[in-house]
Amino acid sequence: MDAPAWPPYLREIMLHAVRILAIIVTLLLGILWGAAWFGRQEGEGIAESFARLATTLMGQEAPPPSAGGVQLPQGMSLGGPFRMQDQAGRTVTEADFAGRFMLVYFGFTYCPDVCPTELGTIAAAMDLLEGQEERVVPVFVTVDPERDTAEVMADYVARFHPRMVGLTGNAEQVSAMARAYRVYYAKVTRPEMSQYLMDHSSFIYLVGPDGRVRALFRPESAPEAIAQAVRGQLRGA
Repeated sequence: MDAPAWPPYLREIMLHAVRILAIIVTLLLGILWGAAWFGRQEGEGIAESFARLATTLMGQEAPPPSAGGVQLPQGMSLGGPFRMQDQAGRTVTEADFAGRFMLVYFGFTYCPDVCPTELGTIAAAMDLLEGQEERVVPVFVTVDPERDTAEVMADYVARFHPRMVGLTGNAEQVSAMARAYRVYYAKVTRPEMSQYLMDHSSFIYLVGPDGRVRALFRPESAPEAIAQAVRGQLRGA
C-alpha cells in the first residue's frame, strides 16, 4: 500500500523551512570563514584557523595543527621509552628530553644522499622557528650502530646543526627504539660494493614532550611545512 502523499501546503512549508535553514547555514559558514581569515594566528593557514574556531564553538579543544605532516590513524601510537647513547658517550633516555619537542630522523652516517638531505631539512626548519628553537631538539638516530659510534656521530651531527643530538647504542637498543617508531631498516650488501649500505624508511617524526609522535613528515617535505607544524604544536603545548 502506498504511503499517503503530503498535502501541498505541508510540502510548501517543508521546502520553505529547508530553504531558510540552508540560508542560515550558509551565512554562519560565511561568518566563520571570515572570522577564521581575520583571526589567523602566526603561521596558521585559513583551514587550520577555521577548524580551530569551529571546535571552539562546539565546546571542544582544537588539536594543534600539523601542516605538512601525516596524521596518525586513530588509536595508533608511535614513540615511547628508549635507552641510547648520545654523541658525547652519555647514556640518555626519553626522560632527558622531557618537556621539549623533538624532530627525530633515523638513518646512518654512511648514507650517500637521503640522510644528509633530510637532516638539512630539519636544520632549516629549526632556523625558521625564530626564537622558539630552544623548545625543540633535533635528533638523529643511527640504524647502523656497528659503524656509527659516539665519536662518529659527534662529528656527523655537528655538520648540520649545533643543537642536533646524535643517538647510537648497541644492536638491541637501536632495534628497540626503531621498533617503537616502526622504522624499517636492513643491511644491504652487493658483490660490487666495498662497504655495505642500510636500507631504511625515511620519515621525520615530530615528537611531543610526552615522548609520543604527534605527526610525521614524508621524505622531501619542505622546511616551511615542518616549521609550521612545530609552531602549531608549541602553541597547543
